[in-house]
Order: sequence, then structure tokens, then C-alpha cells
Amino acid sequence: MSHNFILALSSGIGRVVSTFVQAGRESVKLMLSTVLPFMVFVSAIVGIIMGSGLGQRIADGLAALAGNPWGLLALGMVSAIPVLSPILGPGAVIPQTIGVLVGTLIAGGKIPPHLALPALFAIHQPVGADFIPVGLSLTEAEPETAEVGVPAVLYAKFLVAPVEVGAALAVSFFIYQ
Repeated sequence: MSHNFILALSSGIGRVVSTFVQAGRESVKLMLSTVLPFMVFVSAIVGIIMGSGLGQRIADGLAALAGNPWGLLALGMVSAIPVLSPILGPGAVIPQTIGVLVGTLIAGGKIPPHLALPALFAIHQPVGADFIPVGLSLTEAEPETAEVGVPAVLYAKFLVAPVEVGAALAVSFFIYQ
């Protein structure tokens, strides 16, 4: 074997290993600086809501909506309203909190288990609304594209929300029967 070949091979392996190590460093740094603090924030919000009794009042109100198909359709439509969606959606904090409450109601028997899937679709309508502008900026979209794209996605989500919840309702009847 040639000395140059061994040198080129070891240099190539060194670059690959160095790239993976740097990617690992950046991943850990990103987790520590963004994801973990967000998880602590969501846990604190859920703890405050559940500990203060506010969670029980919200759960009582949600039981009426999440306990029947028409209420789930209404919940999906309300959470997908284009003006509310960007307020409810960032980081999915509100849907996560409502998900904990609905899950507690399902576990407690106040909501039938076959409505779990439609409830998930109903409460997670606004999720991702905050990422529309981020996605457009990452793709370096023109400002005019963002001006048209963001409302277009929000209105499309509003129009598709009842279809998604309806499809989940149709599927859910086959899951638990």
C-alpha cells in the first residue's frame, strides 16, 4: 500500500469522526439551551393549572365538548380559527395542557375511550401554526410570499379541521368496537 493512500484514508476518517463529534456537541448544546427549558416550562404550566384547580374547571368545560362528536367538531373548529391558532399553537403548550386534561377525563371514565383519537385531532389543530413563518423564513421566502402564505395555511387548516376530526371519528368507531 502506498503511503499517500494510508494518509488520505486516515485523514478522511478523521474528518468524518470530527464532523460527527461536532454534530454531537451541537445537538447536546441545542437540547440544553432550548428543548429542556421548554420541557420545564410546559411541566410548570401543567403543574400550576392542575395544582390551582383551574385544570378541573377547564376539564369540566371540556368534558361537555370532548364527550360527544359534535362537541369535538366544534372544539376542532374553534382551535383552528385563523386568529386564535397562532396564539394557541406556539410550542403546543395549550394543546399539551388540554391533552393532559382530556387524557385525565378519558382515564376517569368521563369521556368514552373511542373518542380519544378524535379528541387528539380536535385539540391539536393549532399545533404548528407558529412554525409557518419560521418555515417560510428558513426557505428564504420573499416577504410577499409570507404575507400570502401564512394566512393561506391558517385558513386551509381552518377548512380542513372538521374533515380531520370527522375522519378520526369515523376511524375511532372501528378501534374500540
